[in-house]
Amino acid sequence: MKRFFSIFIVMIFPFIMIAQTNPNLTDEEILKLYKGLRVADVSDGMDIVGLKDVGLLDQSIEALWKDIDEFKHMFVGIAVTVRYVPTNRVFPTSVSKEEYQKWHDQWYGTISPEPFVEHLKPGSVVVIDNDGDGDTGSTGSNNSMLWIKKGAVGIVSAGGVRDTDEVIKQRIPVYMDISKRGRGIRPGRNEVESVQKPVVIGGVLIRPGDIVVADGDGVIVVPREHAVPVATSAHEILKGDKAARKKLYEELGIPIDFTVE
Repeated sequence: MKRFFSIFIVMIFPFIMIAQTNPNLTDEEILKLYKGLRVADVSDGMDIVGLKDVGLLDQSIEALWKDIDEFKHMFVGIAVTVRYVPTNRVFPTSVSKEEYQKWHDQWYGTISPEPFVEHLKPGSVVVIDNDGDGDTGSTGSNNSMLWIKKGAVGIVSAGGVRDTDEVIKQRIPVYMDISKRGRGIRPGRNEVESVQKPVVIGGVLIRPGDIVVADGDGVIVVPREHAVPVATSAHEILKGDKAARKKLYEELGIPIDFTVE
């Protein structure tokens, strides 16, 4: 047992040293570091550095759609966070169509806006904590495309997504609790509580700047301070898996594809 522990320490010590000497990696450097990694690889990498069962979102947070040909539902990105909460404001009744429209626009503009958009850039992941705000569709086919236009690579949300047919058709990667998809508009239902603050989705703490990896297995979040050792270990796992599976492909006569190259 002592010999095993000594070997383990020798194995992970270089990873710890790398993390200590690279505390301020840019988002771009982190995205390159995590390119091609799967949730399974990152989960194993987290185990190796002592973060067992850390960062794995509940299995209820799953892909809204999957592309089995090119895996376009997969993404790696940097968390940009927002939290929406239920409102307790009075909903106006018996108003004219013009008055309703004014109220509607004011709500979207000042009470439940999207201030996180200014933080989006290439490689961002929109992370929405809206658990408990009822049957509210905070995300839809229109605004999700605007986020992608700003550089977002995907969306992770407790729920609250509507226009799901169009979102799937538009091939926007979304991970959510599908049973909590929302249908009503935000006015009269929720309000923004915080932007770029820690949130909790699927039982996991997610902070702005953390690394988000999503694929058919679900979502895992790597605390930014552990980015390097986790990625280093994960790439070793992936390298070994590809080699082993490629050998089996050849033995079984399966055509080589991008998952083993």
